[in-house]
Parts: sequence; C-alpha cells; structure tokens
Amino acid sequence: MSIGGSTGVDLVGGGLQVVVATHNPHKVEELARILAPLLPGVELLPYDGPEPVEDGETFEANALIKARAAHATTGLPALADDSGIEVDALGGAPGIHSARYAGTRDDRDNLELLLANLADASDRAARFVCAAAWVDADGELAVRGTWEGTIADAARGAGGFGYDPIFLPHDGGGRAAAELSADEKDALSHRRIAFTALAERIQRA
Repeated sequence: MSIGGSTGVDLVGGGLQVVVATHNPHKVEELARILAPLLPGVELLPYDGPEPVEDGETFEANALIKARAAHATTGLPALADDSGIEVDALGGAPGIHSARYAGTRDDRDNLELLLANLADASDRAARFVCAAAWVDADGELAVRGTWEGTIADAARGAGGFGYDPIFLPHDGGGRAAAELSADEKDALSHRRIAFTALAERIQRA
C-alpha cells in the first residue's frame, strides 16, 4: 500500500504485512478482529522493537510517533493507535495520560483513581477517544474516532480492558463496555470508528 503515490500494493489481492505498533496484546487482538473485513489480505504482525517516547500533546501526535518508530525499526508499513478516556467534569482528563493516570500503568489503579476523582461529580459525561495512524515509505495519516457515554459509579463486567468496566456507552443498552461481547464492542467502539475511517482512507489512496 502507498498512501503518498498513485500506485501501491493491492490490499484485496493480499499478502501485505503490516506491523502493529503496540506491545499490548489486547489491542493487537482487537485490531485483528476489526481490520480483517476492512483490509482483507493484510497480515498484522506484532511489534517487539523499542518503545518511543510518547511526548505528543494529542492522541494523533502520539499515534504517529508510535507508527513512525515501528516503521523505522521494521521497514514495514505500520499501524498504531493512541487512545484514552476524556471526562468532562475533569476538564478532559485523563486524556492522553489515560494509561499512566495513576502512575502505575495498572488498569485497576487507573479506573479506581478516576472513580475517586468523580466521587462528588454530578456530571459524569465521558468519551473514549482513539487516534488511528498509518505510516509507510510514502507518507502518513491519522484519523480520530470517539465513543460517547458516561462513567459508572462502580466497575462492572469482566470483559474488555482499561477503563471498559466503568464506561457506559450511550449505545450499549445500559451496559458497561466490559459487559459487551467482543463482537458488540468491535461494532461500536472508538477503535472501530477510527480504524474504519483509516481503512477507507488507505483504500482510496
């Protein structure tokens, strides 16, 4: 695939290897499910190279930092995402700091701190944000997807990861993201929205 020129690999014809710039196996699994019907013939490979410093000020900037690093290390086209949760009552926090919110990089610590910081809040509006990025030898792009909802009073469900147990999506039928099946989450999530838009852009290039 070439996003910068007029020719490139035929994605439908297949055989294109793309590295996924994350060390998070949950994200690799989720992206594989989401992208299989969107980019048929693409083989997603896990990335085991060095992690770059994510010092961007936006989700898009950090996603591109990761994709650039994976592309530079492997020489392959690279996909990356940077995602997190924005809470209105906290001024958009934790935002790009979602994975490191509690300082431990532990999912449970992060969501417990978020619940504690919202203990007295009447406004619990929030959204998951995902910036999906693509980098190859000919160019780069990044797109954003959001999933609107509210923050629950306590963790619910055993599925998902990250803040899923306390996020109640507006289109989730009253359930937390962690109470949705993998197929249900894949059909609704911020990651689905962002990577669908990215795949459409890649296919049109």
